[in-house]
Amino acid sequence: MISAVNPVVSPLEMAEYGIWKALTQNSAQTHDSAEDPRLRGRTYLVPFATVWDEIIDMIETRRRWKLVRADEGTGLIHAEAKTPVFHFVDDVRFKLKLDQNALTRVDMWSASRKGKGDLGANARRIAWFYRQLDRRLGIGG
Repeated sequence: MISAVNPVVSPLEMAEYGIWKALTQNSAQTHDSAEDPRLRGRTYLVPFATVWDEIIDMIETRRRWKLVRADEGTGLIHAEAKTPVFHFVDDVRFKLKLDQNALTRVDMWSASRKGKGDLGANARRIAWFYRQLDRRLGIGG
């Protein structure tokens, strides 16, 4: 069962999203109507500055991650993440904003610079990042 707080998708459920996508797509991004529940972004009842600071700290303290650019005024963050084995560099971007209810919205995009298919690595990266961010913000279980 997939929960909104900690959306984990089993291999059987992942098959519903298509092995073909994993072989032919080299990026993933969040949006409200994503088929994969891990890719629906997050809205937090946490101040923008707190969420911003946590994301920056996560990037700066994570091995193989590098902060490229951060502009709090526009809510945009660009980072690079190296893959563990071959050390390919992937781009990761974040967009933070306040929604119509003054809640902090976080959307992500992750893309491989090389190859035509990522075998789902970018979607997993986004899901992992949200799980870690949820924990750091004291959200869910």
